[in-house]
This record gives sequence, structure tokens and C-alpha cells, in this order.
Amino acid sequence: MVRFTVLASGSKGNCSVVSGGRTRILVDAGLSCREMFRRMRLAGEDPATLDAIIITHEHSDHVSGLAVTARKLGVPVYITQGTHRAWVRWLSPRKQMTYTQWLEQCRQQAAARMAEVDASPEDADSEDAETEPAAGTASVSSSPADCSQDGASEGKGENPPKDPTWLPAVEYFSAGTPFRIGDIDVSPFTIPHDAADPVGFVFQAEGIRMAVATDLGYIPPNVKAQLKGLDLLLLESNHDLEMLRDGPYPWSVKQRVLSRVGHLSNEAAASYLENDYDGQAAYVVLAHLSESNNLPELARITAERALNGRASLLANRLLLAEQHEPLIPICF
Repeated sequence: MVRFTVLASGSKGNCSVVSGGRTRILVDAGLSCREMFRRMRLAGEDPATLDAIIITHEHSDHVSGLAVTARKLGVPVYITQGTHRAWVRWLSPRKQMTYTQWLEQCRQQAAARMAEVDASPEDADSEDAETEPAAGTASVSSSPADCSQDGASEGKGENPPKDPTWLPAVEYFSAGTPFRIGDIDVSPFTIPHDAADPVGFVFQAEGIRMAVATDLGYIPPNVKAQLKGLDLLLLESNHDLEMLRDGPYPWSVKQRVLSRVGHLSNEAAASYLENDYDGQAAYVVLAHLSESNNLPELARITAERALNGRASLLANRLLLAEQHEPLIPICF
């Protein structure tokens, strides 16, 4: 079975689970580890079965729970090098070193950890072992789905603060170069957003194609080309233009959202659905709705008008992803 589960979507946090064959991938980690795991259980997903985390870009609503979740599960993080670099700098703003120097430091720290583990494996502190697995291993706590620590004890006591950017494993990919994670094929594509190296994804498993296209100021030709022949389309419908212009945001923020590297409006999403979308997806999921500058009813009505005449038993069933609770899993 192929399954797509939106755990959260909006400016306060984004994450979804893509399942195909024997592989489970967490797409973004914009909630706390504890909250992500809670929502996975509500949706019938087992956090312990996750095989990898894949990241679209480094903004906090997509990565705030990344480090703790990856460490807790001991799974690799798939990320572009530019996004990884920006994430590291965001977490370590006072570090006066180049990215190459930081990588070398991480290698040295990993070697030191391994040496300590090899020297005295029975003396390791159990709480530290749960919070941060030894580098280079996939070991996790006896209860990998328990996020009770959430890294809160880091930096306390006599031990030096732990590296907040340490991950069990990092796998780099590049936009435009497909790759595979277990039973799932991944096609990353560049999107226009004000981040270091933002991407969207097309996931394919068992002949089912699912796309994630959010956080983009407009839909350029390369994105339109990727969003063809889909079974599921997760598309941003962030704001209503009038609500944004009359809303509480400072003018500088409004300009950012409205820019070609900002976010897709209801009207822009509808224009794509009416003029460029091929109408083939069984499900169209509207995502990343702003709580301040949009209403679910407005997003739905605008998209429904664009899809007028295309709805059928087999295609274009319209759903809205929510910020505060998971969407019912979509199964194929």
C-alpha cells in the first residue's frame, strides 16, 4: 500500500509521512519531536518505522524538530548541501568558522565519541545515550518513539554543551537529480522561495506519483513540468490577497509574502489549477494555509471554481491540510 499523511501544514509547522512498500519517509520536521510522534500515532503511523527524513528548506516551520527527531530515531537526513549549510548557520550563529572547518570539527567530534564508547561501553550515561546516539551508529533508545527528553538536558552539568547540529547521518542530494530511498523514488525540483536551496518533491512508489509543492512565490515552467501525471498533488494555497493586504502583518512582511520568492496565494493556485494542471490527480490537497491571512472556506471555494467541470469519482477530490491536527491518511 502507498500512503500519504499530512501531520501538519501551515506557518507554525509542516511535516508529512510518505509510505510505499517497506519504506517510510518523514517529509520535513517542523514540529517538536513529541508532537510529531503524537500526531503520527493519531493517524495510525508508527514513528519507529520511519526510515529517513527529507527536508525541503531550512525555515524553522520545516526543521524545528529535525535534530531531536533524527537523533531519537537514528535515521539519515536527506538534504541539499545549501540547505544543510544554512541550517547549521541558523543553529550556530556565533560560530566563526567556514563550512569546511565545521565539517572537519564534526568528524573529529564523531571520532572522539567513538573512541570513548570503545574504551568504556558500560560506563556511558543512559540519559545521554538516549538524547544523542553515538555518532556513526544507528542505535536509538529502547523506546525510539519516546521524545520525553527532547534534548532539554543538553548543556547542563559539568559536560560541555552538545553540538545542536549533530545528526546520525546526512545524505546530500541535488535538485534535478532523482534518487531512491528504499522502495520510494524521489525527484527533487527547484522552487522559487527565499531560502538557501529550496526544493519540492515528486515521490513514486508502486506506480503511484505524489508531489509536494509548497513555499513557492509562483509556479515556474520547471515546476509545472514536474506536476504532471500525478495521483496526489499537495499544493500551496497560502493567503487571500485582500486579507493579506488588509491584515496585521508589517508592510515588509506583506511584500515578502507577495513576492516571487514568497508564498502562493489562493488566486495563484487557482490559476494554475484552471490553466496548467492536467486534471489527473485523484487528490488535490491545499496546504500551508495562513491562519492570519486566509480562511479554509476561501481557499476551498477558489480552488473549486478553478476545478469546475473536472471533478469525478476518480480524480480531483479536494482536501485541505490543517495546522493543528493531522489529515486522514490518503491510501492508494
